[in-house]
Amino acid sequence: MKKLILPVAFLFFCCTSFHSTQLYDSPYYIVINKSKYELNVYDAKGWLVTYPVVFGNSDLRDKLYEGDKKTPEGTFTIISKKPHPKWDRFMMLNYPTQEDFEKFQERKNEGIIPENAKIGGGIGIHGTWPHEDFQINRYRNWTDGCISMRNEDVEELYNLIPVGTKVTIRYN
Repeated sequence: MKKLILPVAFLFFCCTSFHSTQLYDSPYYIVINKSKYELNVYDAKGWLVTYPVVFGNSDLRDKLYEGDKKTPEGTFTIISKKPHPKWDRFMMLNYPTQEDFEKFQERKNEGIIPENAKIGGGIGIHGTWPHEDFQINRYRNWTDGCISMRNEDVEELYNLIPVGTKVTIRYN
């Protein structure tokens, strides 16, 4: 049992934002506007490109707990990138952050979230199922809380931005 504690603690540390994000340095940052269904990429000189995106469900409010299919709001960091067998490319965000844990606990204390709810995780930016880019073109929300892009767009973004890129997700 003791041999399992250290690897689990290490994995938890690596998959949350408790560690310093100053290890990463990216010349880009991303702003995702849920009300406009847009992902905008910026560099030090300003705006570079805008992509259409969709989210978890049509209730565009902030994520409350695991399974609500809502996309979280806040500022995150891309902590990994990899090709994905279902969704073309996947760029993992460091959700939940310490701020997310604090909001989650506060909402639990206020009775907004069920006592047995979990915060969730595994939020990222990814493509669509093969031949389903029409989901994006029709602004049809379908994910479990992630941000989805057309496959051609997610490949372009994947090749442009490095791990460490900041991502702000907001409603307006």
